Amino acid sequence: MHCWFRNKSQSQNEKRLLASRRARRLSLISTKLLSLAVAVIFLVYSSYFGIKMHFHDTVSEDVKEEFKVTNVAEQPRKPLNNVPAQPRKPRRARFLPCEVPFLDSITYFLEPEDNVKFSRFSLGYLEREEWTLPSEARFGGHQTLKDREKSYHATNQTIHCGFVSGPDGFPSTGFDLDEKDKKYMNACKIVVSSCIFGSSDFLRRPTSKLISEYSKKNVCFVMFVDEQTLAKLSVEGNIPDKSGNIGLWKIVVVKNLPYADMRKTGKVPKFLSHRLFPSSRYSIWLDSKLRLNADPMLIIEYFLWRSGSEFAISNHYSRHCVWEEVLQNKRLNKYNHTVIDEQFHFYQSDGLTKYESSDPSILLPSFVPEGSFIVRAHTPMSNLFTCLWFNEVDRFTSRDQLSFAYTYLKLKRLNPDKHFYLNMFKVSNCSG
Repeated sequence: MHCWFRNKSQSQNEKRLLASRRARRLSLISTKLLSLAVAVIFLVYSSYFGIKMHFHDTVSEDVKEEFKVTNVAEQPRKPLNNVPAQPRKPRRARFLPCEVPFLDSITYFLEPEDNVKFSRFSLGYLEREEWTLPSEARFGGHQTLKDREKSYHATNQTIHCGFVSGPDGFPSTGFDLDEKDKKYMNACKIVVSSCIFGSSDFLRRPTSKLISEYSKKNVCFVMFVDEQTLAKLSVEGNIPDKSGNIGLWKIVVVKNLPYADMRKTGKVPKFLSHRLFPSSRYSIWLDSKLRLNADPMLIIEYFLWRSGSEFAISNHYSRHCVWEEVLQNKRLNKYNHTVIDEQFHFYQSDGLTKYESSDPSILLPSFVPEGSFIVRAHTPMSNLFTCLWFNEVDRFTSRDQLSFAYTYLKLKRLNPDKHFYLNMFKVSNCSG
């Protein structure tokens, strides 16, 4: 059996040894803490006075200036090494929407009788090009410059207006619809339509509580989509019911899209509602970025009936000249620059001039539309204008704001005795 014994002197020596070790540890910790504190103070000092403290010839003056100012926001610092400061990007302007004085209810208003002031003539639409090769068949057809010039005359004629097919037996040129959907659309008298192609947006349903029972029963709400978009909607939980509806929207699936450019495909329902809904008398177009928050009949009453118009579209909230629109499209790379230049030079050679608000003979309050909201009566002049506008988009770029003013002004110039009642209204900053 082994035991370990400690006498008194041994215990005292051990206590002194432990005390000495503790003192050394405390001294080491204190030194580290002091070093850390100095480093923190240095960093705070550096962040406050900046890296200019390394340049001894400028520090003193900068520091003096810093301490001269009290209770005032920090002054801008001088650039280092004579490098100019980068200019700040200008803040994007904010535009307040206009208040629209709709009627309180549709109960007591009456649709005006057919307005005798609207121009009357008969339009037919080219449906087939017999001479076309299978590989060259196009939805917009092959309009010659001679045919194009003739089509601007508001007279009885047959014109290109999309939906052009090749000879019998040729494959479809696109925008194929189910026969049941065609039957439904052929019966529509008043239409609200929009589209989403290429899963480019999400579905915005009309605000049902703001739509009258009359409009729910008598207005067709049609959303055109492709199969890709329909699949995405289903994944998001937006599945059409047995009637093919999602909310108020009747979902119409378009197969065999006529253009690879989804924006250009979107111009088909935007401009050619009179072709898609041949029995309709009025139509409202909404870009998919908009939500319908008013009764369609109140919209038609205010923008068409009250002003005696057959076509209504908003002007752009900030740009009014096509020259500005061309530069903006190039700056944002909205389309191939060469194609934009080709279109722009063509229009200039055919009489398009810069917008001058001071010109008393100016025919429009703006040469650039906003374009996401269109209200129209399906009159001969309205139908002709949208066919012409579509043909410009088909021939050149899908940027329809570039071709709007040219199309309108050329139509007016070639038909001085036939008025086109277009209501171009402000969408924001109405007091200005």
